[in-house]
Amino acid sequence: MNEGPNAGRVFGVVGWKNAGKTTLVERLVAEFVCRGWRVSTIKHGHHDLDIDQPGRDSWRHRAAGATEVAVVGGRRYAIMRESEPTLEEVLARLAPADLVLIEGYKRQPHRKIEIRAGGEPMVAGDPAIVAVASDDRPGDTALPWFRRDDVVAIAEDRKSTRLNSSHGYIS
Repeated sequence: MNEGPNAGRVFGVVGWKNAGKTTLVERLVAEFVCRGWRVSTIKHGHHDLDIDQPGRDSWRHRAAGATEVAVVGGRRYAIMRESEPTLEEVLARLAPADLVLIEGYKRQPHRKIEIRAGGEPMVAGDPAIVAVASDDRPGDTALPWFRRDDVVAIAEDRKSTRLNSSHGYIS
């Protein structure tokens, strides 16, 4: 995987619906930002995404057939494209960051932590899962385990393994 300016800085959070993925990502972002890191996030969903609203100028541009529409305001912008980009394409568009946290994209080969709150474990079918976060220690894996709410310990683990990593992913 070639992530452009963010090579070696990618780490994912995966789990089944309502396992606490968004909460963990949110808390990890806050933890790393407090440490002075620049953090970007990518959220992958399985539903159609539309940040536009019918009748708005940008919506009208898209409805007329524009391939991409950039909406630019005073403090932020969004680029809408009428196709789903690959993870590599999204990573290439991001500005350089100390860490890119990815929520979802569970079938991609980047390193990730599985967050559990019931459901079938994912770790057995995914060699890129390098840790598990759950309320109770899992009996099905010897991977590092963290409590779902122990954001400081997860951040410390990610920091130490990133600094000692020699390959293209945070492991």
